[in-house]
Amino acid sequence: QVHVVESGGGLVQAGGSLRLSCAAFGRTFSMYTMGWFRQAPGKEREFVASISWNSGQITYVDSVKGRFTVSRDNAKNTVYLQMNSLKPEDTAVYFCAVNFGYYSDYEGDFRSWGQGTQVTVFS
Repeated sequence: QVHVVESGGGLVQAGGSLRLSCAAFGRTFSMYTMGWFRQAPGKEREFVASISWNSGQITYVDSVKGRFTVSRDNAKNTVYLQMNSLKPEDTAVYFCAVNFGYYSDYEGDFRSWGQGTQVTVFS
């Protein structure tokens, strides 16, 4: 089992930046695809980005392309989400999760969800 803990959320003005971190504990982190998801108030959780074990495959939801960058450091058992040019509509709780199977951006394939970190963007 892999246990993940997100951090780095906060309050930021529109146009600003934040970097989220997701630290993983337990089984060999470097073997698995990691994903970032978010849930805005009153909305369902949605996919944001995923990154394969060797960073060879990366996927983003269209709404964050060109603004967000996902990366990972397997030596530190950590995956990051660099968020630039933030917009109020990016306000949400951001979660990371582990995909123990084949590379996918399908939420149902992810397990070991963290508790999330709140990102609030004000205009």
